[in-house]
Parts: sequence; C-alpha cells; structure tokens
Amino acid sequence: MTAKKIVYIVNPRSGIGTKDGLESEVETYTDKENYDYDIYYTQYKGHAREMALKYRDKVDIVVAVGGDGTINEIGSGLVGSSTALGIIPAGSGNGLARDLDIPLRVSHAIEVINDMTIKDIDVMQIGEHYSFNVSGVGFDAVISHKFAKKRRRGPLQYMNLITNEYPKYKPNEYILNIDGHLFKRRAFLVSFANSSQWGNNIRIAPNAQIDDGYIDVCIVSEFPNFAIPSLLFSLMTQNIEHNKYDEIIRAKHIEILNEGPLFGHVDGEPVEIEPHTKICIIPLGLKVIVPNVELLKSWRFSPLMIKDMIEQTIPLPQMSQINIPKNPFFNKKK
Repeated sequence: MTAKKIVYIVNPRSGIGTKDGLESEVETYTDKENYDYDIYYTQYKGHAREMALKYRDKVDIVVAVGGDGTINEIGSGLVGSSTALGIIPAGSGNGLARDLDIPLRVSHAIEVINDMTIKDIDVMQIGEHYSFNVSGVGFDAVISHKFAKKRRRGPLQYMNLITNEYPKYKPNEYILNIDGHLFKRRAFLVSFANSSQWGNNIRIAPNAQIDDGYIDVCIVSEFPNFAIPSLLFSLMTQNIEHNKYDEIIRAKHIEILNEGPLFGHVDGEPVEIEPHTKICIIPLGLKVIVPNVELLKSWRFSPLMIKDMIEQTIPLPQMSQINIPKNPFFNKKK
C-alpha cells in the first residue's frame, strides 16, 4: 500500500516549544508505516497560506501547527480541495481545535491525524477572507488589533489588555442586512460565528454548529457596567443567548452597510473591514481531521486529559511535576 503524504507547516512563534522537541514528537508518534511526512517552518505572515496553496491536491494532509491565525492561513489555502487540514493546537485560545474536540497535547493530536477521520466543515467568506471559527467587528476586533502588536502573547496578557481597553471603548452603530432584513444596532460587538467559541471555551455562540450551513450573528448591545458580571457569567457557562444584552440571528447572507472602514478580525487575526463587506457561508467547504467517537471515549476522563484541561484553563507550572499514569492508547508507538 502506498503511504499517504503529510506536510506539517509550523509557526515557529507559536507555543509549540522547541524545534527539536516538536520534530522528536512527530518522529515518535507519526504512523510511519502509513504516512510519509515533511516539516516546514513559516518565515513571514502569509507564508503558511502560500505553502498550503502549493501542496493542495498534491498531498493527503496539511497539518497546521500553531494558533487560530496559522490555522486560518493554511485552511484558506485548502478550501475546496481534496487535501485535509490537520491541526496541532499551539495558540493562546485554540478556538477551532477546542470546538472540534482536537486534543491540545501534541502526541494526542498526532494520534488523531494518524487515524484520519475526516469531517467536512462550513467556511465563512468575509469579503476576500475565509473564516472557519469566529470573526467580527467591535470591541473584540479592537483588542485583536492591539494584541497583535504585543511581544508577549498569552491568556493573561489578553485579559490585561481587555481590562485596560474596556474603560476607553465606545460602542458603535452598526447597520446590517441579514438575509434581506435590515438591522440597526448600537453594539459593543458583532460576532459572525461558524463555530461556537472565541477560544479557551468562551462561547459567544453556544448553539452554533460548524456544519449546518448557517452563520450565527451575535450582537452584544451596549450595556451598563453593572451588567458585566452577568455577561461574563453567561459566556463562561455557555448561556449567553439567554442574556438580555445578547441577540443571536442565524443567517446565510450578511452585508455590513456601514459607510466607513471598521476594525475587524478574522478568526482572531486583525483585518480592516471595508464598507459594504458581504459575508456568506460556503457549505462543507473544508475537510478537517477530527477525533473519531472511539478516540473521544478513550480519553474523555483519562488522567492525562484532565491534567491538560487544568493546565490550559489555569496555568500552573507545578502541574508538570505531577506524576500522571500514562494512557497506553496514546503512548504506543505505531
């Protein structure tokens, strides 16, 4: 049987650790009886997309090793192709990976790639950009633009930025054509959700399905300061759609009718949204490798997965010193 071909595209600025460490894990855990692989490292913004375009329809899998921005670049190069996107999450939020139940541990993510269970997911087209997770305008977009300029990037830095910027932020008036209906809203932010969450399990669209052919338009209206705790609680408990300051509309076609350009973000990456930008859904436009049901069952309550969940939610350096028994399913070498 001819071996399938994998290309790993790595963002060296991601939180993946050392180059030698990553290559060692790929060498150890890749099923070399069934796969040949190459590893490439990005050198500049946009390089990942260029490489994905180069290898689309020529290899079986292109693996994005990085955060949602890297995944967006590579996925954008694979839309509509026969090549599947694999994901090794290494960002600060990992929204798409979390939504698809892709594990955050490198060895586990490689096991998912070895299994090669493919799911077709929807793709949002926002002007000239593709989006696979959550995009938007408003406060989160402003934060995205400022966060991109930070030298140190992580959950704590992100939260500090939000805390510093919130008192200075003024909500905007947005005019939206949503499936032929006009909406005028003074909003804190407007999110366009293909999946359910921004990242770190903060779900702006708890009921969004990544393969249902719809965009969940989430409008968070202007709110008083005393409503902040209830909004945060709603986001953390996956209950934002019941908060009176949130409005969710399911749609297929959207046009932003504002006359001037807006701060925007696409899967967390800062962009400028041009006047009269159109947004639509491309049903099942991208193939992604996801865990199969048996894999999900095997690790759902395993000690290693529980440890990973705690470390990703609350960074505790001492957790790495805890002796957790290994799950033989994930530590066998093919």
